[in-house]
Amino acid sequence: MTGVSLLLEGKVALVSGGSRGIGAETVRLFAEAGARVAFSYRQARQQAETLAAQCGGPGRCVAIKQDLATPADGHALVAAAVRAFGRLDVLVANHGIWPAKDAPIAQMAEAQWRQTLAVNLDSVFGLVQAAVAQMDLQNQPTQEVAGHIVLISSTAGQRGEANHADYAVTKGALISLTKSLSSELAPRGIRVNCVAPGWVATDMSAAAVGDPELGPKIAAGIPLGRVASAREIAGPILFLCTSLAGFISGEVLNVNGGAVLVG
Repeated sequence: MTGVSLLLEGKVALVSGGSRGIGAETVRLFAEAGARVAFSYRQARQQAETLAAQCGGPGRCVAIKQDLATPADGHALVAAAVRAFGRLDVLVANHGIWPAKDAPIAQMAEAQWRQTLAVNLDSVFGLVQAAVAQMDLQNQPTQEVAGHIVLISSTAGQRGEANHADYAVTKGALISLTKSLSSELAPRGIRVNCVAPGWVATDMSAAAVGDPELGPKIAAGIPLGRVASAREIAGPILFLCTSLAGFISGEVLNVNGGAVLVG
């Protein structure tokens, strides 16, 4: 009896923001599935290089230092990934910032608003634009699937988040972008889907999750009674890029322990 496997042999994946958290677990899982993986980092050079080495080194996994705050940055990252491996089959737009300090809308600095939109949205536009161009270029008429794009949103993009309107706006926009791109690109064989995590144990959320007062409240609001591990988000991302998800397009996959139930 043979088991069902989630394999990406022969595929090349690009994961933005892949040096830690959800991104790092996605890089590991894609490498385990047989893909060659390029991923970006901004500052954590040692962490990124260690991860790349653990996932097979230069022939299998490369870390690319790249700021992501403009469409041009997104184009540059895709170009670097294609230079490394010669093609691109999967894009996971995972990077993003969440300013941890509460900022009521009446006091939110314009600079914070602009920076969050630039990192979380403008650079994703560039990534998607360049990735689609590359996937179209290498697409063969006989191929049913020309590529996969997975955008990482958040429960904040579905229900909003008080005092973090900048972050919630960008994550809601990624959901809308997923649906728009699906309608546009599915006929060309490019599957576009979205994963919307809830609370996850990562560096970005550590202060909130680890707070002695807030942490238990967060857990109490999740029917499963705990926050997710990063690998529990990476698994659904991988699934959406395999043949088992071949008829899924424009979907928002909620991975939040039952905390936010939306259609």
